[in-house]
Amino acid sequence: MNEMQLSRAVETLLVDRNPRDMRRASESLQTGYFLRAARHLHQLQGTVIIATGFPVSGTFETDGPVGAMALYTSLQILGARPVIACGAPLACALREHYEVLELHARDLPTARAEADIQLTALQPQAVVVIESPGLAADGRYYNMHGKDISAFCTIFDPFISLANCPTIAIGDGGNEIGMGNIGNILTSLDIRPSVTGCDELLVADVSNWGVYGLIAFLGMWAQQDLLADIAPLELLDYLSSRGSVDGVTGKNTLTEDGLPAQEGLRVIEQLRQLTQFPRPQPPSPSDTQ
Repeated sequence: MNEMQLSRAVETLLVDRNPRDMRRASESLQTGYFLRAARHLHQLQGTVIIATGFPVSGTFETDGPVGAMALYTSLQILGARPVIACGAPLACALREHYEVLELHARDLPTARAEADIQLTALQPQAVVVIESPGLAADGRYYNMHGKDISAFCTIFDPFISLANCPTIAIGDGGNEIGMGNIGNILTSLDIRPSVTGCDELLVADVSNWGVYGLIAFLGMWAQQDLLADIAPLELLDYLSSRGSVDGVTGKNTLTEDGLPAQEGLRVIEQLRQLTQFPRPQPPSPSDTQ
């Protein structure tokens, strides 16, 4: 299996359950999107901004932060400087153990100014957004039920438009940052889709699992089994003790999108099996076009 074939296998695996029709979204993307996205993160030594945090029931959901924490650790092991960008209360929950960029902007002009200041200060080599609400066509934010949640959202979208580096977004429903890349596909879904795009969109049945697909490539190239060190149950327990809820049920449980932690572990093991082959050097950019 070569790397493009591996990317196809990862892309298929991560939409296999298909609860929100992300299989159709996957089919609309140019094959190899996990490979291309991972290539942007390969051998980075500078700052990588990882944005996450979807507001639910006055707090934050588990899908997104688990992936952000896992990617943070993997990038740190590989020599980069990850920084997690999020608003309160998630920022408070993570600050003790992670470098956090707390977002404050609640309107677009302020958000653009905040993004400009932070991008200039941090000079990121990549920006990764995991399960973060994206602006709809009317400039508002909506959850999966079509409810306006703008009052509870900090605004990250301008970081994507103003960044002078690759931008990667991961989503699982259509209302997240990055989904503007496939707006024509999302019109058939019963949601208020995001119009914010990115350089490389990744879709998965659960956004956290999309992160595992990226880490699979990074670990393979580094000849380190980074996936083996990810413990979804421990990460969920960390978040739960700090007030997280499941994004589907709204309950403070050790689950993600209504699924037990064992489902995420199963995905990790499947990805580990896929990457157990002779590890070639990563392709040149022209090979992934």
